Amino acid sequence: MTDERVHIRPEIAVLPAYKQGRQAAADAFKLSSNENPFPPLPGVIEAVHAQTAFNRYPDATALAVRAVLANRFGTTVDEVHVAPGSVAILHELAKATSGPGDEIVYAWRSFEAYPGVVTVAGATSVQVPNRPDGGHDLDAMAAAVTERTRMVIVCTPNNPTGPIVTGPEFEQFMAAVPQHVLVVLDEAYAEFVTDPAAVRGPALLERYPNLVVLRTFSKAYGLAGLRVGYALGPAYVLDAVRACAIPLSVTAQGQAAALASLEREGELLARVAELAEQRDHIVAALRAQGWAVPDAQGNFVWLPTGDGTAVAAEAFERAGIIVRAFAPEGIRISIGEHEAVETLLETARSLVGDLQATA
Repeated sequence: MTDERVHIRPEIAVLPAYKQGRQAAADAFKLSSNENPFPPLPGVIEAVHAQTAFNRYPDATALAVRAVLANRFGTTVDEVHVAPGSVAILHELAKATSGPGDEIVYAWRSFEAYPGVVTVAGATSVQVPNRPDGGHDLDAMAAAVTERTRMVIVCTPNNPTGPIVTGPEFEQFMAAVPQHVLVVLDEAYAEFVTDPAAVRGPALLERYPNLVVLRTFSKAYGLAGLRVGYALGPAYVLDAVRACAIPLSVTAQGQAAALASLEREGELLARVAELAEQRDHIVAALRAQGWAVPDAQGNFVWLPTGDGTAVAAEAFERAGIIVRAFAPEGIRISIGEHEAVETLLETARSLVGDLQATA
């Protein structure tokens, strides 16, 4: 009897599944997933607990959330799309714009889900190396656009390295990209940005008709476990995205939590400011130790550990700090509990001499 197996697309058969940051034991600090370490605000918890009609489907359009966001950003509700996390919207955008023979351009290293997003859509990745400082080389990205390019992803602050794209840099880039090519500005960490020079996507939507901006409630708003992200952009593009979306994928609980979080945004952003201050303290301390830390504008820092990345990750784990390793380039460390900072810095100090030599 022959062994007949279901046909799997060859490129999918070899595509590694997305690997989330490692979980941490009860006595360790999980600094591997860029999560907000603060618990949800009481009002948010109450809003979620009120959604007990599990036997009913949620609003498939997330209209209430879209209406609040549209009012905030001065758009129509049709120019807002809500999905289970901004990465879901990336998948939808790729499928809506790109297929076999098409190309999607993005910086590398950047968000580790990007290669999978492109492959699942059937398109081809065009990876443009970052600058030595870990930021996007936008001139090289613009130069990589060809007649086959359908979408370009710009991640700011760049995950996992940390630097932003500035407003003038982005405007120069947009001037170089043809208007029929979709540019996706992934601003998952926008709320943590304190550099006034950073590009702010929503303010540019009227100026650039080929721009879509992604944001999320997972990071600054602390709703990672409820999966709510959103896109702002042209209605016809987002209509195509909605056609590609899995129906009913944003839960009623997630929608209620997003609305409650927006109502309590002042309290939430005070927490974000505290995390940004802690980030800046950690960056300064690491640089004082001798680490070449790139500018950090998200809720994480990047250590260029090079060939010693695995050794560094193991050393942090032994100290009770779970980090995200990207061998053979470096490790990303999320900004977490205050109690983790001393151990983080002590461990980094013990590694800096040997690992900087291999980076």
